[in-house]
Parts: sequence; C-alpha cells; structure tokens
Amino acid sequence: MTTIEFLRQFRIGGFAIFDFAVSFIAVYFLAPFLSKLFRKMRIEIPKRNWLFLTIPLSILIHVIVGTITPLTRDFLDLQGHPILKVVVVLLTVFGVRGVRILKKK
Repeated sequence: MTTIEFLRQFRIGGFAIFDFAVSFIAVYFLAPFLSKLFRKMRIEIPKRNWLFLTIPLSILIHVIVGTITPLTRDFLDLQGHPILKVVVVLLTVFGVRGVRILKKK
C-alpha cells in the first residue's frame, strides 16, 4: 500500500478526506492568482469565494473531463443524495454571492 492509498482510506460518507483536504489547500494557495487572472477579465472574485466554489467547480470539471468520481456520481444521481445536492447548491450560492463585474475605466 502506497502512502496515497493509505491516506485515501480514511473516509466520511464514502468520500476520501484526503481528496477534500488537498483540494481546499490547493485552492487556498491558488486563490490569489485566480483572483488576479479574473480581475484582468474584469471579473472580481474575492479569494474566500474560491474556497466556496472548490467543490462545485470540481464536480463541473470532472463532468467535463469525463472522470466520474464518487462525489460526481452521487451529485448526478437523480434518485438520491439530497443533502449532497443542497450542500453543493449552497456552496455555489455562497461562492457566487461576492462576484462582481468590473466596469471599464
């Protein structure tokens, strides 16, 4: 068993804690660069909003790429997992709440 396999064995509700932790840590460090990039496109996204958007964006990217993870599968399941769907929608709302379109100078 490799180190990654060992770390991914710890789960909550079938989802690996390690995957969430790495995602949030990566976005935390990338947020200043992402905010700066979007500012050049005249979209102001505060750094904290990137943390709220981590899970919704990861689901979207996994669907686009075609990699179906357990989280993506459960979110796309039309029959169940209502709590997951509510959490993802709330994260999306909180993530988009502070986004502004900047006017031309």
